Amino acid sequence: MPNVKAVLMDEAAMSRALTRIAHEIIERNDGVDNVVLIGIRRRGIPLARMIASNIGRIENKEIPVGELDIMLYRDDLTKIADMPQLSNTNVPFDVTGKRVVIVDDVLYTGRTARAAIDAVFSMGRPAMIQLAILVDRGHRELPIRADYVGKNVPTSHNEVIAVQLPEFDGETAVKILSLD
Repeated sequence: MPNVKAVLMDEAAMSRALTRIAHEIIERNDGVDNVVLIGIRRRGIPLARMIASNIGRIENKEIPVGELDIMLYRDDLTKIADMPQLSNTNVPFDVTGKRVVIVDDVLYTGRTARAAIDAVFSMGRPAMIQLAILVDRGHRELPIRADYVGKNVPTSHNEVIAVQLPEFDGETAVKILSLD
C-alpha cells in the first residue's frame, strides 16, 4: 500500500492552477472562438469541465467539452490488461479545423498523450492540438511536452502522483505517494 509522502495541492491550489490554465488557453488562442476541450478518461474529463467553466466565466462563452477513451490507441495495451475495459468516447462536435486542447491529470511517459493525439486524428483533422496537464512529473519516454501545466513536480520512479477529485475519491487534492 502506497504511503502519502506529501500533499502537493489542496483544493484552493488546484482551483488556482486550473484558473491560470484557462487564462493561458484564452491568451495563446487569441480568445476561444475555435477552441474545444477534450478530457481523457477518467480524471481528465472533470478537469476539462472545470477549465471550460473557468473559461466560460472569463469570456462569457460556453466551450464544448468532449470525453476521450484512449485505451485502444495505447501502444502498451497488452501490458495493461488481457481484456481492456472500454468506455465510450463522447466527442459531440467535429474536431476538423478546431484548436483542440487535450486535458489530462498527470503527464509522465507521454504515452497517454500520444494515444490521445492519435485518437483525435482518427476523428478528423484539427487546426492544432494542445495539451493541458494538471501535474507534469517528468520521466518522458516520448518527445511530448504540455502547452499548459498546473504544476511541475520532479519525481522518482518509486513515486506516484495521485490526483483526487470528488467524483472518484470524495476529496480534491494532489498527493505524492511513495511505493517503498
